[in-house]
Amino acid sequence: MIWKPNVTVAAVIEQDGKFLLVEEETADGVMFNQPAGHLEDDETLLAGVAREVLEETAYDFKPTGLLGMYHWKHPKKDITYLRFAFTGEIGGHDPNRKLDDGILRACWLTPDEIRATQSQHRSPQVLTCIEHYLAGQHFPLSALTHL
Repeated sequence: MIWKPNVTVAAVIEQDGKFLLVEEETADGVMFNQPAGHLEDDETLLAGVAREVLEETAYDFKPTGLLGMYHWKHPKKDITYLRFAFTGEIGGHDPNRKLDDGILRACWLTPDEIRATQSQHRSPQVLTCIEHYLAGQHFPLSALTHL
């Protein structure tokens, strides 16, 4: 059997001191996450994160930087995630666009509100990414190569 991590892309989007999160229905109940999802076949990391943001929040997203790469093994499942988290800019918003199945709403939360909901985070990567962003962590997109 060949082991492979689940590759995911996520967006950490800050505007006016608040961060864009999604509230979603999961097998473990209602949880918060960054707009994020699995990378699809024949999709670049940048295209994948832009697609996920649009599907989950109805915002256009242009990645401008790499926040980091995060490895996490789910403690209760035999699943390992390799997350590529991006920062960037949002553009247009279509409030009438239907959001992905399971997404209840997109919401803007302060760092303190995010910390207060930590027990409802989809993974520890949610808060870790916010804290890294607030600490100024940032890598250029040129750190990635798509061949």
